[in-house]
Amino acid sequence: ERLECVAAIILAIVLALTGIGIGYAGLEKIFHASAEDLKIPGSLALIAAVISIIVKEGMFWYTKKAAAKINSSALMADAWHHRSDALSSIGSFIGILGARMGYPALDPLASVVICLMIVYASYEIFKDAIDKMVDRSCDEATINTMTVLISAQKGVDHIDVLQTRKFGCRIYVDVEVSADDDLTLLEAHTIAENIHKAIESNFSEVKHCMVHVNPCSEVHHD
Repeated sequence: ERLECVAAIILAIVLALTGIGIGYAGLEKIFHASAEDLKIPGSLALIAAVISIIVKEGMFWYTKKAAAKINSSALMADAWHHRSDALSSIGSFIGILGARMGYPALDPLASVVICLMIVYASYEIFKDAIDKMVDRSCDEATINTMTVLISAQKGVDHIDVLQTRKFGCRIYVDVEVSADDDLTLLEAHTIAENIHKAIESNFSEVKHCMVHVNPCSEVHHD
């Protein structure tokens, strides 16, 4: 799971460089346009751009769906590589169409906008991968759902500690609950086992849940 985060970070950096390259090329055309750049392309170039957009966008959605299914950061980054190709093709389409309509400046302007979109996407991928690398806790909504689920288990008096940490695309959970002082070891173990099973069966991304049962009368010191 850690290595997948590393792959996602590398792909995010490559994606950002791709976006910057597109933006740089657009700015170059804006400030240093040559006669060659302003030539009106033929209809074949327009058709090629449309085909490229359709194919690359289709690959983006297919890869994105697969990434969401297995919760893979690296595969999601790869999906955005396809989207960056589709976006650059959209820029080409706008530029070609604009040139044929008498507005050749549309091409470089579209490249700059596309650059910003790609760089932002790479930032989101990079941030998500870093969060998973540094054992960031789950979002508040997930923690609240876990809290309700644990509290609902038979024998749980209250929750003492609930800690989560992301490990790649998976999650580790540590739970401490308080229960009746007079429970037998077997009864306390059953409570812990029920919590363990409830968490892992309701949250597919949880790799392991560790549960500790404290007596209600125990005094905790920080």
